Amino acid sequence: MASWILEMKDNFDEHSEDLELIHRFEKMLGNSEPAFFDLTDFEFIIDHYTANFEYKKAILACDSAIAQYPFSTELLIDKAQLLAMSGKFEEALTLIEQVREVDPENPDVLLTRGIICTQQGEYRDAIDFFKKALAFSEERDDIFFNIGLAYQSWGKFSSAIQYYKKCITLNIENEAAMQEIVYCMDVAGSMRENLPFFQEFVDNDPYSSVAWFNLGNIYNKLGLYDKAIAAYDYATIIKPDFITAYNNMANAYVFLGEYTKAIEAFNAMLEHGEPSAEVYCNIGECYEKLQQWDLARRFYQKSVDLDPEMDEAWFGIGIILDAQGKWYEAVHFFKKAVDLYSDSADYWVALAAAEYHVGHVVSALESYERAAEIQPEDKNIYLNWSIILYEQGNYEEAIDIILNAIELQPDEAELYYRACAYMLSAGKYREAYNYLENALILDFDKHKLLFEFFPELESQRALSRLIDQYRK
Repeated sequence: MASWILEMKDNFDEHSEDLELIHRFEKMLGNSEPAFFDLTDFEFIIDHYTANFEYKKAILACDSAIAQYPFSTELLIDKAQLLAMSGKFEEALTLIEQVREVDPENPDVLLTRGIICTQQGEYRDAIDFFKKALAFSEERDDIFFNIGLAYQSWGKFSSAIQYYKKCITLNIENEAAMQEIVYCMDVAGSMRENLPFFQEFVDNDPYSSVAWFNLGNIYNKLGLYDKAIAAYDYATIIKPDFITAYNNMANAYVFLGEYTKAIEAFNAMLEHGEPSAEVYCNIGECYEKLQQWDLARRFYQKSVDLDPEMDEAWFGIGIILDAQGKWYEAVHFFKKAVDLYSDSADYWVALAAAEYHVGHVVSALESYERAAEIQPEDKNIYLNWSIILYEQGNYEEAIDIILNAIELQPDEAELYYRACAYMLSAGKYREAYNYLENALILDFDKHKLLFEFFPELESQRALSRLIDQYRK
């Protein structure tokens, strides 16, 4: 566990015997009974908990392992890194110092010191430790990665990119380095100029699926989706079970609006991998975009059957029912979506509209209010929320909502036009004209929105004269 960035748990492949190993260890902890494990078993257990960010259990596993294998410097280093990840820097430093006294030329000691310094924000010292470790270590790609990470944390993205490049040159399959270099290039705005670096891997080894995949990711970030798709296609020809390549290809097709081809790529994921609620949901969304409602609903249903907590799929079914005018049913599915994930403004807006369609005015207003709390910068929430109050004859509250929106978004002309309309309805002519003047200054052309909202206003001379004053 030399690197402090480990693969995410989604990529952590576990077989039944591995899970049995975890159960046996946890049973030992629960019963406080001693049990013997091989050193490799302990390493798996520690890595399992670390990959799942369960640092306390990982440290307990280290302690149990050290009790059985007290002379293993690797276990002591693992524990020091885990202590550092848990923010216990002093304990980590004390432990790694003990290892240094026993094994002064162990590169993992210097690496761990560097990791601790990085986490403490002492980036210059961290880089010094990492560079010293290079003299003793054969796994240089891991050290280059950590140097890159230190520079990135320091905000020195160009330097970070150079060291991530060194890491990837030594180990093209280092996913973490690939993710971080793309992020740094994005921040530094140097993605396009670094394209030849990734092209070179393909030129040197045109049969490398990973090289094509990485090149595809760069094209994808540059918005060159056709080229990205071609690169992903090569990756899947070379490695037909390259699940992530199919996924990225499908998403690129979605960006291009080619939903039928996206469905084919998502189906390839299912063909070569395990059934996935997320993939079923993505296929459902593609069919939804194609307005093939029955197929869309079928795949959304497959998604929730596989994972009842897949909120996107519940929401998707609601969208289909809403599009079909089945609002009572849509309300049920939108409610399920917000119950599972209450921080989505889109979910609350959809629920509000469906509730209003079935005459549940109070519930609709409450849903719009919740949406505005989550996404206060979305003017459409306030426009739709306020129109309900306006249609109910509650002009004052409708005005209050729009004025609140104007405070948050003072440059949105549409809000001023709507405020003018509501104020005219409430008989507040002077205030209405003030807001109309502001709206005309911000965006003259949008004055047509006022007449779309209030066709009868077009015949009002005073209003027309005011608008003509701002006509260019």
